[in-house]
Amino acid sequence: MVQFKVNGVDRTLDVEPDMPLLWALRDELKLTGTKFGCGVASCGACTVHVDGVATRACITFVEDVDGAEITTIEGIDGGTAAAVQAAWAELNVPQCGYCQSGQIMSASALLAENARPGDADIDAAMEGNICRCASYARIRKAIHRAAELMEA
Repeated sequence: MVQFKVNGVDRTLDVEPDMPLLWALRDELKLTGTKFGCGVASCGACTVHVDGVATRACITFVEDVDGAEITTIEGIDGGTAAAVQAAWAELNVPQCGYCQSGQIMSASALLAENARPGDADIDAAMEGNICRCASYARIRKAIHRAAELMEA
């Protein structure tokens, strides 16, 4: 039995303790915005926030998040999230869109800690978030734009 808060709701799951958080979210809680990409934390499609920290759900076991607060793309909110989402739309960042929930989760975590990141900060925070469409330049530009929107 594992207990945690997901998107502000207390949840209790009777699952194996070594079940990856990704599968608990997708299969048990039906929160399918968090995507499966590689299963080895190399692509970032499964990124969620665990206690505010960008975390790869595919390699995080549910036993490791017992008592934690988890935010998925479905539950992301607040000023930082709104700025990121607005910048993503304004700059038409997504192409196929598959990686975008992970990209947005990583970008939001970065901006929550660093409201004015430079290119090196962005590159470090977004490292490991793979975009099959190679929209990296637009992603970086959108993060800068989100930072501007947050200041407004």
